[in-house]
Amino acid sequence: MAERGDAAPLLRWAEGPAVSPPQAPELQAGGRGWGGAGGGRLAAEPWRRREPEELGASGVLLQPGRLELGDVEEDQVVAVFVVTFDPRSGNMVEWCLPQDIDLEGVEFKSMASGSHKIQSDFIYFRKGPFFGLACFANMPVESELERGARMKSVGILSPSYTLLYRYMHFLENQVRHQLEMPGHYSHLAAFYEDKKGVLRAGPGRGGSLPPVCWLPSIHRYMYPEMKITHPAGCMSQFIKFFGEQILVLWKFALLRKRILIFSPPPVGVVCYRVYCCCCLANVSLPGIGGTIPESKPFFYVNVADIESLEVEVSYVACTTEKIFEEKRDLYDVYVDNQNVRTHHDHLQPLLKINSADREKYRRLNEQRQMLLYSQEVEGDYNPCEEDLFVLFFLEQNNRIFQTLLEVSASQDKTLTAEHARGMGLDPQGDRSFLLDLLEAYGIDVMLVIDNPCCP
Repeated sequence: MAERGDAAPLLRWAEGPAVSPPQAPELQAGGRGWGGAGGGRLAAEPWRRREPEELGASGVLLQPGRLELGDVEEDQVVAVFVVTFDPRSGNMVEWCLPQDIDLEGVEFKSMASGSHKIQSDFIYFRKGPFFGLACFANMPVESELERGARMKSVGILSPSYTLLYRYMHFLENQVRHQLEMPGHYSHLAAFYEDKKGVLRAGPGRGGSLPPVCWLPSIHRYMYPEMKITHPAGCMSQFIKFFGEQILVLWKFALLRKRILIFSPPPVGVVCYRVYCCCCLANVSLPGIGGTIPESKPFFYVNVADIESLEVEVSYVACTTEKIFEEKRDLYDVYVDNQNVRTHHDHLQPLLKINSADREKYRRLNEQRQMLLYSQEVEGDYNPCEEDLFVLFFLEQNNRIFQTLLEVSASQDKTLTAEHARGMGLDPQGDRSFLLDLLEAYGIDVMLVIDNPCCP
C-alpha cells in the first residue's frame, strides 16, 4: 500500500494561479521571499502533516527533501542576471553576477519568443549543466525610444531546479523593480552574495560538471522532494488538460522519446507540463533503466538550443516557436495544444486510445473522485491529489516492469496475452508499445501475442 503523502494545505491551493501575487514590495535578506525561512527541520520529517505556517505563499514546502536533521541548507544560486529588450539590438543581458559567468543564450531563454504580447510570465529553462528560472514583465511607457513598452526578465541559475521555485516571489518583485527603476541592482547584488553557491574544484570543473540529478527511477518515499518542485495542483491540471491523451503521453514518456510541447506565451504553465510529463515515467524497481537514456526536462527551448537538441536521444521540452514543427529530426513526438502526434510510422499505433487506456483513465478519475469525496465528507486531506496522480503511474509502471522481469527470469521467457492483461495493457492494442518497451529497456522476453491481420 502506498505511503500517505503530505496533507491538505497543498491541495487547497490546487485551483489557484500559477504565480502567486507579490509579497511586500521590499524583501529583506533571509526573509521568506528569498527562501531563507530556516534550516532542514521540515525536510527531516517529510511525512508528517504540515502546519499552514510551514508552507510558503504558493502552498509548497519551504525546504528541499534531501536534507538530514541538523544539516545546514546550502544555497546553490550560481548566477543572477537581468535581461532587457532593446528596440535596436533585441534581447540582451544588461547586468549579471558573477560577471565572468557564461550566459550566452540566456537572453533568449529568459524572454520567450512572443512575450511582447503578454504582461508577465515565468520561465524554467536549462543552460548547460544548470537550470534557470526567470520572471518576465512588460510595462507600457511613454517613450518613443522604447517604442511604448519596456520589457525585462530577472533570473537565476542553479545546479538543481528543485530549489528554484523558492525564489519566484523575489524575482517577480525584482523584475517590477527593474521596470520602474532601471539600473538599480543593489537588491540583486545583495541577494547573490547571500545565496550564491560555490562550484567546487575537482572533476568536472572547467570540463564537464557533475551530472544533474533527475527522476527517472525515483522511489515513492522520495516523493516529498518531487512535491516541492512545482506548485500543488500542476499534475491534476495537467491531466485535466490532456484527458485520455495522458495515456498516450505516458507511453511515449516511458519509452524515453523526444517530446516537444508547443504553446504560445505565457510559457510558465507549459514548463509545468514538461515536469509532469517526465513524472509519468517514474519507476522505483531496482535494475530498471540502466540501458535506457535518462529522460531530461529541458523546459523552455528556442532556436538557440537546436544544436544541443540535435545530440539528445531523450528529452521533454516546450517552445513558443513554430519553426520547430518543421525540424522533425529534433523530436519524436510533437504536442500542439491537446493534439499529440508523431511523424514516425512505427510509433503511429501508440497514438490510438485502446480499451485498456480508457480503463486506466476511468480508474484514475474514479480514485480522484473518491479522494475528493473523502476530503469533503471526512475532512481527511491526507493523502493529497498530487500523491494520487504520481503514485498511480508509478505503481502502473512498476507492475509492468515487475511482470517483464519475472518473465525474463523464467525458463521459457514467454510473454502472453494473459501477462499483458495482468499489466493493465491491451494485448492487441498495446502490442506495438510492448515491443518498443522490450527493445528500449533491453529485456529478454519473447512476445507471443498474435498481431491481428488487417481486414
